Amino acid sequence: MADGQWDAVAAVHATAVVDASAELGTDVAIGPYCVVGPNVVLGDGCRLGPHAVIERDTVLGHRCEVHAGAVLGGDPQDLKYRGEASRLVVGERTIIREFVTLNRGTSARGSTVIGSDCLIMAYTHVAHDCIIGNHVVLANAVNMGGHVTIEDWVIVGGLTAIHQFARIGRHAIVSGASAVRKDIPPFCKAAGNPLRLFGLNSVGLQRRGFPDSVRKELRRLYRLFFQSPLNITQAIETARKEFTDGGAEVAAFIDFVERSERGIAIQ
Repeated sequence: MADGQWDAVAAVHATAVVDASAELGTDVAIGPYCVVGPNVVLGDGCRLGPHAVIERDTVLGHRCEVHAGAVLGGDPQDLKYRGEASRLVVGERTIIREFVTLNRGTSARGSTVIGSDCLIMAYTHVAHDCIIGNHVVLANAVNMGGHVTIEDWVIVGGLTAIHQFARIGRHAIVSGASAVRKDIPPFCKAAGNPLRLFGLNSVGLQRRGFPDSVRKELRRLYRLFFQSPLNITQAIETARKEFTDGGAEVAAFIDFVERSERGIAIQ
């Protein structure tokens, strides 16, 4: 920096506090008034904005960005937590915007995990033991309970609340200000409070290069599950008989629904 407040070698601002046990990769920049606590690992090229806090036992992959006021690696907000060792692990190139809070795991799972190439917008909260996949976008002020699973390429609109243990399948999209109390199957659109499905995420699937044949099979599968007189159990049985050559996407859809414990959002 022009004012000389950055350390010339480590790019650590003079006002930052970095624990002696922290491991810093090459080309890491730590901004004014940051705190980097014990057993933190910052991958090559990570950037911490002013007043960012990485409390402890947190791993950031290469080239992550943490913006002003974010707090990562805080204790779980869980009354069952008794101080056991746990971690927060973030993949590569993930962007964490202002005032985001990401908590460590508990003994139930041991880690909170966030994938690579995600965008986590301002004021979002990712609770203990959540698993967030790759290429996920969480818009402003998404808030989730513990043990939530969000698979790859999901987009969640702002001000959405996600109940603990809920799951959102890959390539799904959730409208803003929704209340996610049940599982959302892969490739679907969901919105509202109470939450409802609104067909396939057709635009997203097309943009990500899914061929017409796959989208056609997924539409047929969606109609079987949510636009036929069959209940979910009957739809699973029918799908396993009729979609034997449906490919990986069809198999993922059926498997996701079959493994649901909270129940599936319906149309």
